[in-house]
Amino acid sequence: MEYIYGALLLHYAKQEINEENLAKVLQAAGITPDEVRIKTLVAALKEVNIDEAIKSAAFAPVAAPAAAAAPAAAGGAAPAAKAEEKKEEEEKKGPSEEEIAGSLASLF
Repeated sequence: MEYIYGALLLHYAKQEINEENLAKVLQAAGITPDEVRIKTLVAALKEVNIDEAIKSAAFAPVAAPAAAAAPAAAGGAAPAAKAEEKKEEEEKKGPSEEEIAGSLASLF
């Protein structure tokens, strides 16, 4: 995960995500960089729009549980049932964003 965090830090600082910069960030954090992991991550991120990935992955899962919890807290059983049905429909559509993100994370 520290490699991903380093890449995100470089992105946030508007620095180029390349092998040299990522190695410097990891060394500054006190981590001995693994060249193979760095090369793999840099190659994988070349085709990724990081801003879009952050928007779609970070905020969607956080918003869904909050929306489902609000009707349940109001005491309505019917809205809670609708929320469960909606969740089941979303699961039938294919792999979730969390599963896709998990697949990407397994590369590192």
